[in-house]
Amino acid sequence: MTKKNTSRLGLRQSVGVLGLAVVVVATSSGPRAAVDLPMAEPESVGMSSERLQRVDEYFQRFVDDNQIVGAVTLIARKGQVVHHTALGWKYKEENISMSTDTIFGLASMTKPIVSTALMMLFEEGRFRLDDPISDWIPEYADHMVRISDGPRQRQVREDRPVTIRHVLTHTSGLTLNVAGAGLSEADRRWVTNDGEPFVTLGERVARAAKIPGAFHPGDHWQYGASTDYVAVLVEKISGMSIDAFLKERIFEPLGMLDTFYNVPRDKVDRVAAVYRPNDDFRAELSRAPAFQEPTTYFRGTAGLSSTAADYFRFAQMVANGGEFDGVRLLGRMTVDLMISNNIGTGKDVYIRGPGYGFGLGFGVLLDPTQSFDTLSPGSYGWGGAFGTLYWADPVEDLIGLMFIQLSGHGPLNIRQRFTNVVTQAVVDSVADQRPTVQGYAIPR
Repeated sequence: MTKKNTSRLGLRQSVGVLGLAVVVVATSSGPRAAVDLPMAEPESVGMSSERLQRVDEYFQRFVDDNQIVGAVTLIARKGQVVHHTALGWKYKEENISMSTDTIFGLASMTKPIVSTALMMLFEEGRFRLDDPISDWIPEYADHMVRISDGPRQRQVREDRPVTIRHVLTHTSGLTLNVAGAGLSEADRRWVTNDGEPFVTLGERVARAAKIPGAFHPGDHWQYGASTDYVAVLVEKISGMSIDAFLKERIFEPLGMLDTFYNVPRDKVDRVAAVYRPNDDFRAELSRAPAFQEPTTYFRGTAGLSSTAADYFRFAQMVANGGEFDGVRLLGRMTVDLMISNNIGTGKDVYIRGPGYGFGLGFGVLLDPTQSFDTLSPGSYGWGGAFGTLYWADPVEDLIGLMFIQLSGHGPLNIRQRFTNVVTQAVVDSVADQRPTVQGYAIPR
């Protein structure tokens, strides 16, 4: 990697609008996806340029306190990007500045993309949402669940089969984790491949059928391996690997040229280092950027890497009802269903906090008065373990993206407060507008 000297605060890079000129401070190769973004003056879409500066000020405080080392943020309204900024460092130990074309590990922000892939097959009439997954993964026919009777556990047959809707909504109870599953030693060795890596996710999922579910399908919401099953279903139904399917059917059509499971060697110098908090909650290096040998093990729960600009293209496609820049991936009614609550009431979506339900791959805000997020009812999105976050507010036609790389960021509450510093920049009056939610007024 080439070292770049920076000031104490790090070099700030922005792609914004000043007057009539588009200002791009780029690396030597230039942030390709950033240049291609639809840009607009904030005031032209009802936002304040002055108030948007608070977004940078917010993240700069975390950089100054060494709680994070850098960030990329992107804000769009009415389909137009009004803020796209990088600050701090991509790799602080080498004095390499953050740039708007930095590639980040998405972790769980992989899930909405993989879920979208399966819903594209839904639109082809390949399945019904309430079809059992055993139609394509036969090992899950007559699957068992574990029931606790005090300190003892017993296994019983599922009250109902695990369906495609269950794995899309994290209500399946399925897991790939053998801990506490009560397996025999022989079954444990079978499920774990005797400690050897699996070549494909499909092989691991098939063997994991011996692990009993945590509850009867549909009874609870549990964050875990469900989207791995979504990825395998895409492969089984389409006859393609999830890696190839995403590239051919989503990334290339949308122009997401910097989104991969396997980051190419010639783009590794754009990858951000991953950090973790030390005992004083200061960021310390956890993993330096390095080329990883290509894998054939493609998870649905995590594994993709991308840029903020690329992910915006996906996010805007969803916000548009399935279309972006002349490319349609989904029908509007399918998107309506995906961003509506599909899990009923009484199920705690604890990862997003109170006030949330869950759709088909997306957390869905049902009650803003109970939520940490200052967003409208019907807002949706998801985040990743390293601090990436995406949300869309369909009432305000507003999208927010923040990308950092810090595991264990929870105590900072940095993602929850991000909504505040974005939504306060919306300044237009609604007196002459008729806001509508993409989908149902109050998600069902």
